[in-house]
Amino acid sequence: MVGTLLLSVAEAEVGYGDKILFRDLSFNIHEGSKVCLVGKNGAGKTTLMNIITGERELDEGRRWVLQGTTIGYLQQDITPRPGQTVFDYIFEELAPAGEGDDGHIDQTYKIERVVQPLDLDLTARMDRLSGGQLRRAALARALVEGPDILLLDEPTNHLDLDVIEWLENYLKGYRGAVVCVSHDKAFLANISNEVFWLDRGRLRVCPRGFAHFEDWSIQLLEQEERELHNRQKILDQEVEWASRGVKARRKRNVRRVDLMKQERDKLRTDKNALQRMMARIEFTPLDAAPIASRSVAEFHKVCKSYNEDGREKLILDKFNFRVLRGDRIGIVGKNGSGKTSFLRLMTGEMPPDAGRVKLAKEIDFAYFDQKRKDLKPDQSLWRTLCPDGSDYIEVMGKTRHVCGYLKDFLFDPRMATQPVATLSGGQKNRLLLAKILAKPGGLLILDEPTNDLDMDTLDMLEDILAQYTGTLIVVSHDRDFLDQTVTKILAFEGDGVIEGSIGGYNDYLAARKERLAAVPEKTAGGTSPKTKSGAAPQPAAAPTPKAVPLSYKLQYELENLPGKIDALGREIRDLEDQLEDATLYERDASLFHRLSQRLTTAHNERDRAETRWLELEDLRTAAGG
Repeated sequence: MVGTLLLSVAEAEVGYGDKILFRDLSFNIHEGSKVCLVGKNGAGKTTLMNIITGERELDEGRRWVLQGTTIGYLQQDITPRPGQTVFDYIFEELAPAGEGDDGHIDQTYKIERVVQPLDLDLTARMDRLSGGQLRRAALARALVEGPDILLLDEPTNHLDLDVIEWLENYLKGYRGAVVCVSHDKAFLANISNEVFWLDRGRLRVCPRGFAHFEDWSIQLLEQEERELHNRQKILDQEVEWASRGVKARRKRNVRRVDLMKQERDKLRTDKNALQRMMARIEFTPLDAAPIASRSVAEFHKVCKSYNEDGREKLILDKFNFRVLRGDRIGIVGKNGSGKTSFLRLMTGEMPPDAGRVKLAKEIDFAYFDQKRKDLKPDQSLWRTLCPDGSDYIEVMGKTRHVCGYLKDFLFDPRMATQPVATLSGGQKNRLLLAKILAKPGGLLILDEPTNDLDMDTLDMLEDILAQYTGTLIVVSHDRDFLDQTVTKILAFEGDGVIEGSIGGYNDYLAARKERLAAVPEKTAGGTSPKTKSGAAPQPAAAPTPKAVPLSYKLQYELENLPGKIDALGREIRDLEDQLEDATLYERDASLFHRLSQRLTTAHNERDRAETRWLELEDLRTAAGG
């Protein structure tokens, strides 16, 4: 059901100098719309976002916004103000709250609902945060403002998978409209009900979500190819007519001949545009150099930790693991859980605190570093690929001219002499991929390779890796990418806990769900028992508890706690449903405050009840009951 129309753009034209970026641009955004915005790099996605916000004026056409509509924009680049705290940044645009007043209660509710799931320290200084923490702070700010139209530019970059899944659920229930640019296909498929496709200066609207976009777009392109073919046939007939006509008739039909030439030129332009749009990265299949050893890397009782703000943070604890020749391993986990440290230990860049790491002596490896340390800003693309100053690069044993190889990765050869500093984030990732894929060796390690890549490049990277015959290790938060490229998952759960499973990311989720269902997890006051293991985790043997009889009173309390927990869960869901009503505060402010306060209390009561149930259950188990 279509909601209230919030914004409309009709018959708009937008250009830069002599170049027309959009012509006859028309679209509508309704309340409840969840739009994903897709298109090649340079297609105008950022410009369209700026048209929606009103920052970019139209050269021609009309832009209409419903009176009172608010628009928020999560951009990729965030410039923190020195000394500003995370709290001040997030609530900067909201009315200040005094102690105990209505604004304070509303602020507390937003902190619990948005800020806490994003794992942000409200007292931290913005200018001291990492890139990932800055992104989470900016996302929190956009969400607590709760605009009628929320614009998100790559919101999943640098987010943990658990946070991405939380964000999906949050956006599904968001009452306003959402317009999102992202390379994360699973994320787009899960949140969207409409697609805006920017294609060669036009905006095409798919009335269904991203999950249906591929089939829909293929149908449009096939139809376009048929139309071009029919136009070519008609033009061929016209050319044949002109070549057979007598001289006098040709003179009488000068206009018809001129029209034929115009159609020929336009047809050539349209064909070239379609070919450029459908261009894909060309690549040579990656044949890994054969190695004799079956074992590529071995971890034997490896321990690793580091100091964080005066506290010791455990990464690996007596970790045993073996990477075998031909393995395709995906690594997932929260930021700071040790994923990159694991890679650095394996390659010898970092020593273990205890234990031993052994890498096969005869193996060559290539390493895609998410921080792109191998790219020097003042160096040209040419010199990056050919540091010896030559004109040719060796690609899988074949000699290629550097400009031709750059063209394979969708770079204009004229860019070859530009410094790396002039490239966008996605272009830098493409350049680094071009560098390491020229000589991937027998072990290919990719640390967050999908950040900032457009979907076409991402599709081709998946194809390249599918044909790679060596050993592959990928750290990524992109679920679809993992499902397409790996056959094993190592999940870094934090505190030295590592879980392994066979299959892609969705297989890992299913295994994790079964594991959690088998072992109750504490939600407050403690953690559930987990194992510190490698690819095939086994439950750790627990010490035999001393038998303690459970009194009648405690047994009665234990039996009644599950019902109490379920009732509190139902009450929490009901309170959240009532508070989702965007008009509630305006209709009845006092009711809004009572519901908000009760929601906080209910959450605390449920946490205490669950903790108490676990304590009593442990006692019952110890008593042999």
